[in-house]
Amino acid sequence: MNHIRKTIICIFLCFLSYSFSFAQDIDRWDKEVNAKENPNTLWFKNAKFGLFIHWGLYSKLAGVWKDKDYYGSGEWLMNQAKIPATEYAKVASSFNPVKFNAQKWADLAKDAGIRYLVITAKHHEGFAMYDSKVSDFNIVKASPYGKDPMKALADATRKRGIEFGFYYSQFLDWHEPNGGGNKWDFKEADKDYLKYYKEKSIPQLKELLTNYGNLGIVWFDMPGGLNKEQTQKLVDEMHALQPKSLFSSRVGQGLGDYRTFGDSEVPATPIKGAWESIYTHNDSWGYISHDMNFKSPAEIIHLLANVASKGGNLMLNVGPDGEGKIPYYSEKFLRATGVWLKANGESIYESTYGPIPAQPWGVSTSKPGRLFLHVLYPPGNGKIIVPGINSTITKVYRLTDNAPLKYSLKDQILSVDMPHSPDQYNTVIAVEYKGILNDGYLNNIPTVSDQYEANILEVANANTSGAAKMETLTYSHYFGDWKHIPCILHMTKPEDQVEFKFNITASGDYKILLEYSCSEENAKQEGIMEFAHKTYKFQTLRTSEYSSGKPLLFIKHPVAIVSVAKTGIYTIKISPETNAKELFKLKSVILQPVL
Repeated sequence: MNHIRKTIICIFLCFLSYSFSFAQDIDRWDKEVNAKENPNTLWFKNAKFGLFIHWGLYSKLAGVWKDKDYYGSGEWLMNQAKIPATEYAKVASSFNPVKFNAQKWADLAKDAGIRYLVITAKHHEGFAMYDSKVSDFNIVKASPYGKDPMKALADATRKRGIEFGFYYSQFLDWHEPNGGGNKWDFKEADKDYLKYYKEKSIPQLKELLTNYGNLGIVWFDMPGGLNKEQTQKLVDEMHALQPKSLFSSRVGQGLGDYRTFGDSEVPATPIKGAWESIYTHNDSWGYISHDMNFKSPAEIIHLLANVASKGGNLMLNVGPDGEGKIPYYSEKFLRATGVWLKANGESIYESTYGPIPAQPWGVSTSKPGRLFLHVLYPPGNGKIIVPGINSTITKVYRLTDNAPLKYSLKDQILSVDMPHSPDQYNTVIAVEYKGILNDGYLNNIPTVSDQYEANILEVANANTSGAAKMETLTYSHYFGDWKHIPCILHMTKPEDQVEFKFNITASGDYKILLEYSCSEENAKQEGIMEFAHKTYKFQTLRTSEYSSGKPLLFIKHPVAIVSVAKTGIYTIKISPETNAKELFKLKSVILQPVL
């Protein structure tokens, strides 16, 4: 029990500080799930593409409070500006989203190729976007709108064959004296978290799971205030109301039904089981009028292919404004994504991760007997090189029109001629085969070619020895902008080594760059890179510190130009020259052909 108490205290401190260390802890909780997989996850694993919608009073404020613009996550405006709860509550009196149209939202989701939709029923601000009998602080009773948009949206999405679900922030509630998070109005010592759960959080969850039909997902967020036994009781109560509904891992204590990774995070290698990555369409989850950094259709499609290539789902977020309108570019770019999915969805839906790890041209997904090559970056010579093909190939063709493509297979390396008119976003080449393909992640040998401006060797595919180890670093450049970067750490001695093995398919000269981050304290140390029986020395350069609240910056440091006379398998080994401090945080090795 002492261990549990200490853990809970630690969690409370994290919630109150909203520091960088908090983000790291949340990251860890997100990935914990029940060891026994929920049998209802099959539809979820097959769906691949979801739509997240953040909508609340913050949408009306649009990132502005008292003529000051705020940046980052718009739904956190109340916290960023430290707005008193009583003053923030007055926003509801002018919140009137008369342009909300549930049918149009559902039609957009369908046209975009969305298979499930999750919307915020209550975010951290404490305002319920549905007709709650538990608290009058809701859209029906506290706003002039006076209607329940969740009821209409639930009905409209189901009619379009889309699974419907609610987001609910179970612990953070800045409106309530006993809710988690608001320390600018309410003293921490006076809070009774169990009272908050008993009087608002659990009763509202029961309303949502009782009054809106069958829910595909209950997307819990921000665990806290409960130990594992209490969380288990909460999960059991909710599952009794919706036995088939899936609960996100952010319910806490490892009791979720599927993994939700950290905001804007994709795992470095395939993950078994049901999981999803969540991304914003622009920079904020909630609507901000001055946030115009929308991901293009190509960026969305590349992201979707990358997530699917690791075996997961992408849930992309849009933030409607205070009138109930979805931003113009969100609607336009989602529809463009849907057009691509209509022609190529067979390579995404019901697929699993591809046994061919990421290559210079792109990524792969698979189904029994079929491999899908997602060519995100067409090679200059129009030939795709696919390593590790140990089965008999029966057919190779472009997925959109079944046009056969020329190919050859030698020494387990498949070479495919690209179509003459590649897709502007992602050309999918289908490969049919007999037998079982080797899992390339077990012995990945990526391709290096002179047909690409840069051949990137990711650390996820490297081998380490000594104390060297790959870890994922989490940081942000501004509020809510979480980055998750796998890096090789703990290289302090010559025996702490990282090795990259790869196949060079074209002779010639290549410039080798090391992409890393290095603190001022650790800069100006000497390292050694070995390639083709030659040793190259370099001195590390300062980039940035890695600590709470600070961004992490990377440099692409050229260390050598090498000449490759023969094609074939090569290795690069990197290590410190002497015993010292950590050499750097290595993100990747890049080989650029010198033309």
